[in-house]
Amino acid sequence: MGNITLKQITKSFGDVQVIPPLDLEINEGEFVVFVGPSGCGKSTLMRLIAGLEDVTSGSIEIDGRNATETSPAKRGLAMVFQSYALYPHMSVRKNIAFPLRMAGMSKEEQNAKVEAAASVLNLTDYLERRPGQLSGGQRQRVAIGRAIVREPAAFLFDEPLSNLDAALRVGMRMEISELHKKLATTMIYVTHDQVEAMTMADKIVVLQAGNIEQVGGPLELYHRPRNTFVAGFIGSPKMNLFSGEEATKLGGDTVGIRPEHLNVSTESGMWKGRVGVSEHLGSDTFLHVHDTGLTDLITVRVSGEMAVHHGDTIYLSPDMDKLHRFGADGLRLA
Repeated sequence: MGNITLKQITKSFGDVQVIPPLDLEINEGEFVVFVGPSGCGKSTLMRLIAGLEDVTSGSIEIDGRNATETSPAKRGLAMVFQSYALYPHMSVRKNIAFPLRMAGMSKEEQNAKVEAAASVLNLTDYLERRPGQLSGGQRQRVAIGRAIVREPAAFLFDEPLSNLDAALRVGMRMEISELHKKLATTMIYVTHDQVEAMTMADKIVVLQAGNIEQVGGPLELYHRPRNTFVAGFIGSPKMNLFSGEEATKLGGDTVGIRPEHLNVSTESGMWKGRVGVSEHLGSDTFLHVHDTGLTDLITVRVSGEMAVHHGDTIYLSPDMDKLHRFGADGLRLA
C-alpha cells in the first residue's frame, strides 16, 4: 500500500496562505520528489502529509482512507529528517529498535526486524556501536533503519542529505535509490537540489510559492518544461532564457536553449560572443559567454578538449530543433 491523494489542500499561517488550493496524486510504490527554491512550500507540504501541521482546508487520503484528522502516529507513515535525531547513549541496535519497543513488541520480534533492516542497510557490523562512533552517512542509515522497521505505507524524507559532505551525498543518494528498489515502498523526498530530484525521482513535483508548477518524470520536465520557471530551474547548468527582438524572430516572447544544444565556432555563427570564465570538468567544459546581445550571460557545454580561452571571440548557433518557446505569460508554446 502507499497511495496518497491530496484534494484541494490549503495551508495558512494567520492571514498568510502558504499553500493555495492544491491537488496531487502519489501512486503506490512511486519515488516522488518535491523540489523548488527555499520557501516554496515543499517541507510544509510534506509536514501536512505527515500530520505534523494541520490542514487549513481540503483533505488527505492514504490508501483510500481519509486521514486529514488522523494523528501522525496512526497515519502509517515514517519520516526521516535532515537531523538524525539519534539517542547518543544507545547502541545502533537500540536506536533502530526504539519505535518497536515503544509499540510493546517482544524482544524476539524486535531483534528479527532490526537484523533484517541492518542487513538491507549494511549496518550489521555496527549494531553494537553508538552513534558517536559512526560516520555521517552511517548515522543517516541508522535513522532510515529506524523508519524501515515500522514497515510504513510510505517513507517521508525531509532533505536527509543536507548535513553530509559532497562525496557522502552522492553515495547516500545511490543508497536511498537502491533502497527504494529493494523495498518497493512509496517514498516522498523533499530537496532544494534539482540534481537530487533528477537522479532519484520517478516523478518530480516542482513547487513555487506553494503552487505546483509541473508534475512529471525527470526527462519530461527536462525536455518539455511547462513554463519559464521550470525551464530555468530544472537542469544543471540551467537553461539559457532570453527575450526581446531575437526571441521574437525565433517564434517566442521568451526563448530557451540548453547549454548542450548550442554549437560553437571560432569563425561564424548566429550570435557573436566573448568567452569569460571556463569551468573544466574533464570530459566537458562549460563556457560562460558574454556580449551576445541575448542576455547578460550564456552558458555553453562543449567537449573538454576544445581549446578556447578567456577573452576569445566565438560564435554560437542553436540547434533549431531544440529551442523552447514561451509566450508572454511564461507558458510553453506548442
